[in-house]
Amino acid sequence: MAMKLFDAHCHLQDPRIINQAPQLIATAVNSGVVHFAVNGVCEKDWHLVKDMANQYPSVIPCFGLHPLYIAERTPNWMNTLKEFFKANPSAAVGEIGLDKGSRGKKIDIMDQVEVFKQQLELAKELNRPASIHCVRAFGDLLETMRSMGPFPAGVILHSYLGSAEMVPEFAKLGAYFSFSGFLMFMKVQKAKRMLKAVSSDRILLETDSPDAVPNSNLDSLFLVDGDKSAPEGIQSQGENFGSNTASLSNDRSHPSTDASSLPRETLNHPANILNVLDYVASLLDMTKEELAGHSYRNAVRIFSYQSSKVLENSNRVAGAGSY
Repeated sequence: MAMKLFDAHCHLQDPRIINQAPQLIATAVNSGVVHFAVNGVCEKDWHLVKDMANQYPSVIPCFGLHPLYIAERTPNWMNTLKEFFKANPSAAVGEIGLDKGSRGKKIDIMDQVEVFKQQLELAKELNRPASIHCVRAFGDLLETMRSMGPFPAGVILHSYLGSAEMVPEFAKLGAYFSFSGFLMFMKVQKAKRMLKAVSSDRILLETDSPDAVPNSNLDSLFLVDGDKSAPEGIQSQGENFGSNTASLSNDRSHPSTDASSLPRETLNHPANILNVLDYVASLLDMTKEELAGHSYRNAVRIFSYQSSKVLENSNRVAGAGSY
């Protein structure tokens, strides 16, 4: 039986890849991905997420105001957000959160916390899961969640890179932990210790596409067709690198045959969830089939709220005629 995968967090509506979305989704579905949780980040892209979800049964819409975009919000942003949920009852909340990274530290943290709290409260009112972004703000995040939790509908700590020690504290509040290609840039022993702190019924996998290209061997990666940031000669390779790896390794300008040789701006294909699966499974000393089963069941559980597309599509055979 083929493995089923669930991309718990991505941005297929991103302007960098939206024109390639049909091809990206088709390739990922052929690779075993049954559902994609597509997260909006600002008022300007919520309609794109809605349209994509209407077009593809596999796409679960998520609406939210990302912390890096709160300065651009309109005075009516919350009412607009509520209208999107009213018109799209299959939607979850996301992407929301806190950011004290190089970009986020320029945005007032108190303003971030206030916007975050409002959206967490909305998630509780709607009984929907929320997909949470956190960069260098895990203490603030835990404090905020403790003040408002627990969260029976669940929260997803997307691209989790927090400490192993914080895992049980977040789990008590209803958190699931989602891992992307960013994990591959963490020190191996630290990543392994953190992963082993997550119980098998709380682990999720994601791509965060078009970001977070896994640091894998080039011959195992899928590229976005026409990606102008990719090295010359492989921009048109829409499937995985394969046939181009040998020429790249013989090219002095690309001495490495892993993703570290790619420009930082290289776009991440949603089919690269296979690389995330492979890496996380290796650190957990688990087979890919075991991890795929755990992560898929967990994602189905958290996204099986009332009116969810996961419930509506439960009898749909993945890849059989529509995606």
